[in-house]
Amino acid sequence: MQENLQAPRKGLGMFLRHVLAILVLPATVTVVVPCLIVSSGSSVSRLSPLASPLDIAAKLVAAVAMAGGIALVCVTVWQFATLGRGTLAPWDPPRRLVLTGVYRYVRNPMISGVLLVLVGEAVGLFSPEVLAWAAAFFALNATLIPLVEEPGLERRFGDEYVEYRRHVPRWIPRARPWEPGRFQEDGGD
Repeated sequence: MQENLQAPRKGLGMFLRHVLAILVLPATVTVVVPCLIVSSGSSVSRLSPLASPLDIAAKLVAAVAMAGGIALVCVTVWQFATLGRGTLAPWDPPRRLVLTGVYRYVRNPMISGVLLVLVGEAVGLFSPEVLAWAAAFFALNATLIPLVEEPGLERRFGDEYVEYRRHVPRWIPRARPWEPGRFQEDGGD
């Protein structure tokens, strides 16, 4: 009976857990805050119908960055749900350590995805204020991840996480995917 209480909820319950986590975390960071910044009127947004080559190039760069960021966030949410049996939220974390897919290249692909979306928004809107928000978001994560998240992961997953952290970098992806159990000289941070 006790084991059943700890089993992950399936179906609608699991779906709602993920929707809540996405709305509270990446949606707030990438949609709500940038909208508040732009709507405050302090951000200079150039959305002219007569686009210059610079405008077109900026919009293309923005679209590619945002598409890549959204793809990374979607992949990590999917991996957390299917392999980790949890969500991206600290209050409902994965129950299993995810060591496959994009996590074989970099330890924090979700944060990288959110940053790509924010940078894409800043470029597409020509908004230094949204870019400053992206920098603040990165600084916050660069501080909290090593101080709070990583010690928690080490407590929850032990030596398996320590080995993973030794081989997979926090921010800059590896050139080749890490294969658990194989000796590799290049390490994490």
